[in-house]
Amino acid sequence: MQVLKTILLISFILSSSNVHAQTNTGDTAWILTSSSLVLFMTLPGLALFYAGLVCSRNVLSVLSQHFGIACLMSILWVIMGYSLAFSGDGSGLFGGFSKLFLDISDESNIGGIPEVLFAMFQMTFAIITPALIIGAYVERIKFSVVLIFSSLWLLVVYCPVAYWVWGGGFLGQMGVKDFAGGIVVHTTAGVGALVIAIVLGKRNSFSKNNLTPPHNPVLTMIGASMLWVGWFGFNGGSALAADLTASKAILVTHIAASLGAFSWILIEWFRFGKPSLVGMVTGMVAGLATITPASGFVGVQGALILGILGGIICYIGVELIRIRLKIDDSLDVFAVHGIGGMLGTILCGFLMSVNFGGVGFDEGMSAFDHIKIQIYSVFITLIWTAVFTYIILKIISSVTPLRVSEDEETTGLDTTSHGESGYNI
Repeated sequence: MQVLKTILLISFILSSSNVHAQTNTGDTAWILTSSSLVLFMTLPGLALFYAGLVCSRNVLSVLSQHFGIACLMSILWVIMGYSLAFSGDGSGLFGGFSKLFLDISDESNIGGIPEVLFAMFQMTFAIITPALIIGAYVERIKFSVVLIFSSLWLLVVYCPVAYWVWGGGFLGQMGVKDFAGGIVVHTTAGVGALVIAIVLGKRNSFSKNNLTPPHNPVLTMIGASMLWVGWFGFNGGSALAADLTASKAILVTHIAASLGAFSWILIEWFRFGKPSLVGMVTGMVAGLATITPASGFVGVQGALILGILGGIICYIGVELIRIRLKIDDSLDVFAVHGIGGMLGTILCGFLMSVNFGGVGFDEGMSAFDHIKIQIYSVFITLIWTAVFTYIILKIISSVTPLRVSEDEETTGLDTTSHGESGYNI
């Protein structure tokens, strides 16, 4: 009996050692940190960034929208979102249902980290993507519509695209390069934002050309700074390891953010004689959105190009969408995230060349081959997102109005939707 106990004990120790050998503690620690950084991007980073840009009577509504989305998307991700995005056999448009309620074995690993940690890391992406869309509908949407729309959008738009690109779906099988979400996060959020801005209509103040300036650029700058730091977890964490790829991803992320901001500074200085703080931080986000899909594939030279182009082209996008076309994408989600994400995704196709300090092309493929795949992937995602965002909005509008009443909009959503005020003076 004693011999049998000894054999069983040795077998248990050996089996435990094999399990732990598959888990790299350094990589695990880094992704734990990255998960926290990406959640920090939404709460409070993005929330403060957007809150400072709206009128003072709507500041709490924006914060409430971010907080509500963070909670509800987390619940949906655990119940079925992760399974739809990261299970299945790689065929079809959706993943499977084998991992509902995060039915994941403790022994299951993704690379050198536990799969349950991978699910948590991806949850933070699923939180921030619908939260980005908030910038398109601030100051006029019903809070109930925010929650319903974000829930349906996560399951019908975000999860399928994540599956196509990262979950073994057809775009990933084709060889698309999207390191941290140029397609999955920024293209979907940007296109979704443009559609909802058009369907929802302009703010009353926008229609009457009496928009008030951002009520608190200080909050916006604080939120932008949190986004900048959190983006290191966003891009660096997407390596799923504490290694050279993560290190380079963080480096090129910082370079692109700096150049995006400085591009905006120079443009405003040249055009208006004064660079604005809001312009600086908007350019920073443009640079970050542009580098995101390419961050694990390009080198310093590629980051310099993407940062400059991201700042310039996204600035032109703001002028086109909001100034010329008069579309009230209130906080420039499509112009910055959508255009930036698509631009970075496409340019990655040739900037990943070793001639630009990148990782090089896949075996047997040229820059032209990669660019074709990148453009095709962006196009498919754009069409899917636009169509189903519109369908979701039409379904919701058949049940309840999307907007608050004109009186509620004039009074402000803080008191009419939440019974509170951001500034009790």
